Amino acid sequence: MSTEHIVRSFAHELERLSNLITQMGGVAEAQVDAAVKAVARRDVALAAQVMQADQRIDAYERDIDAEAVRLLALRQPLAQDLREIVSALKIASDLERIGDYASNIAKRSLALAQVPVVRPAVAIPRMGRLVESIMKDVLDAYIERDVQRAIAAWERDEELDDLYTSLFREVLTYMMEDPRNITPCTHLLFMAKNLERIGDHATNIAETIHYLVVGTTLRAERPKSDGSSFAVVEPDESAAEAPQRGPQRGLPRDGGPDNDGAGHAA
Repeated sequence: MSTEHIVRSFAHELERLSNLITQMGGVAEAQVDAAVKAVARRDVALAAQVMQADQRIDAYERDIDAEAVRLLALRQPLAQDLREIVSALKIASDLERIGDYASNIAKRSLALAQVPVVRPAVAIPRMGRLVESIMKDVLDAYIERDVQRAIAAWERDEELDDLYTSLFREVLTYMMEDPRNITPCTHLLFMAKNLERIGDHATNIAETIHYLVVGTTLRAERPKSDGSSFAVVEPDESAAEAPQRGPQRGLPRDGGPDNDGAGHAA
């Protein structure tokens, strides 16, 4: 077999790997969009579809992992070719987590659809639109190998953090005003955190694109302005003096970092 044929064959294999990432990204993007729509429309059937479709993203990750390992073992790539494979593994992992968070949003929308609407719920679609826009720019940057577009999307994560912090404060206020808001607002907090984490994984992908194209890690400090960890909302005195209600039934339990990403490291 000629050297030219081997090189051409390897190029086709790398292209196939890249196409798998693109397809997986499209599915993850659609999952996030559908999950946010399920919340906005209180659409239980759509939420169920999102949860079931998560298996498709998992299957993509398995296929990409297997293909990447095969190429590493058989081709022993160097330089740009090696970065293509390593980047595919990293991006697939981020996309798989994005799919998990989309599924979690859909899952909590099932509970949210059973209780009266609370005003902070309108912020979820707003956060969702921003997340989807960042994801689209990052995935397009991967397809085009466009570092500047990836960095522009990376910088927008700060805007998403600002939205999350604002929603966090608003939801805390609603919970203190009326105990009946505790259940829906708790679900909203987890949904918002899931969206914020999706944004973090999108910025991970942007950093991977920089590594893929330039050959070095992005050394700039990641833009972060999530102030929810330091948010303090003082209770209204009149609300504090009001008679306390008994504990509310149906309060969701924290599913842990595997389910909702609360406290999950970037």
